[in-house]
This record gives sequence, C-alpha cells and structure tokens, in this order.
Amino acid sequence: MNKKVVLITGTNSGFGWLTAHSVAALGHNVYATMRDTTGKNADKAKALTAVENITVLDVTLTDELSVNKAVDTIIAAEGRIDVLVNNAGVSMFGVAESATTDDVQRMFEVNVFAPWRLMKRVLPFMRQQAEGLIINVSSGFGTFSGPFSTVYSATKFGLEGLSEGLHYEVRPLGVDVAIIQPGTFPTEMAQKLQSGSDTSVVAGYDRIAEVQNKMFAAIGQLFETVKPNPQEVADSVVKLMGLPKGKRPLRTVVDPSTGDIVKTANEAVQVEYAKALTAFGMQDLLV
Repeated sequence: MNKKVVLITGTNSGFGWLTAHSVAALGHNVYATMRDTTGKNADKAKALTAVENITVLDVTLTDELSVNKAVDTIIAAEGRIDVLVNNAGVSMFGVAESATTDDVQRMFEVNVFAPWRLMKRVLPFMRQQAEGLIINVSSGFGTFSGPFSTVYSATKFGLEGLSEGLHYEVRPLGVDVAIIQPGTFPTEMAQKLQSGSDTSVVAGYDRIAEVQNKMFAAIGQLFETVKPNPQEVADSVVKLMGLPKGKRPLRTVVDPSTGDIVKTANEAVQVEYAKALTAFGMQDLLV
C-alpha cells in the first residue's frame, strides 16, 4: 500500500482513536482531528501526537472556518489529501417526541452537515488528483430506523443519502465514496447517550417504557455474549484503503451480532437501486 495522507475526524476516542493508530502503524501520514486539544482532550491529543506518523489538529467540525483552516494546513504540508474518514458523530436515544427542534438541528449539524462540509472541501483536491477515498462511518441505523433511535437514525439516513448518490457521481472521476455501518459496540459514544430535552412528554410513553428497558438489556447481553470489538471498525477502514480504486464496495457492515440482517436488507435494496438507475438511463454509473 502506497503511503497516503489521511484525515480522520473524532479521534479522541472509540473508532477514531483506533483507526488513527491502525492507519499510522502502516506508515501513512495521519491528521487526527478533535476539539479542545488544550482542555478536556489535552491528554488524548498529547498521546496521539506521540505516535509516529500522527499529527493532531484542533478542529471544530461545525465551524466552516475551522474546517477550512485544517484542510489548508494539510494541503500546505502535504500537497494532497488521499483519504477522508468522517468518523465523528453524536448519538441520541429515547422517545422521538422528546427531541426539540434544537436537539434535532444539533444532531444534524454534527452527523450530516459536518461530514458534508469536509467532503465538499476535499473533493476538489481528490478530483484534481483523479484519486481519493472518502469513508463515512454511518450505522446499521442508517438502514433501519428503530424505535427510540429515531432522530439518530434520521441523521444516519441523511449521511447515507449523501454518500450513496456521491458514490456514483465521483467514481468515474477516480474518487471512491464508501460507507461503514457499525453495529453496537462498547465505545465512549455508546456510554454517553443523549436524550431529548423535552422531558415533559416522556410520561406519556409509560406504556412502552418497558420495551425501551428491554432494548438496553438486550444490548448489554450482546456485549456479554458476542463481545464486539471496536477494532473491527478500524480494520475495515484499513481494508477499504487497501482495495483497488473503483473496486471498493458502497457499504461495509461491521456488526458481529445483527449484521446479517443489515446486509440482507442492503443487498435487496441494491438490486432495486440498480434497476432504478438503469430505468433513468444511468446504467453506465453502475460499472
């Protein structure tokens, strides 16, 4: 694998932390982003900076100027960006009605608009190079919108929509767009679940409260029996990077517990998707 310049977001924990280490270990130049590198993430930033081939950048992904500055810094130093891994995200679980408009907007800002901001910024360089890879970390909830994950799923549906259409538009130009769909893993994000701000409506859902409790109990049981390892997501990023240009799959499911359900749904939809593109005269984009 040729040495690449790789930009990874959300590297202060979880998938991003592991991905930064895994990619850097292969000799690639990693630019690892996180917020507040002199405050709450100072220790994480220091630890990553000490790793060979990793440069930490303090970036607020919801701030256009901050993102532009980061990309300009990388281009000035390297002259190119070969891989973008949009990993940063936030989660929200609970009854959907408890989410205020501000809650939903905040979720979309981080999970949809921020990844698009980076995609929009790096695409001109990748098109000019006629080579590049964008990996967007979505979720199995980007295929199914489950009860109590409604708002989170909506943001992942949004990210998947951006990724899927773009995948076909830019592949003929030498740029690959790929989605990774992790299942439930024991990461910091999973341990810091946000809920909607309008708690006044929660009592109205008492009759299904036990269903939500059963869901969390089932997740806990999965962690005990299946023992999902977050490193599998980092390994999937490395695998996608190693595949030939134009041969990378649109979706990669990384879920040792319920992943077969998501894969089956994806494959069924893909068959019909190909028919739709063909019906509208876009079959050339399928190859």
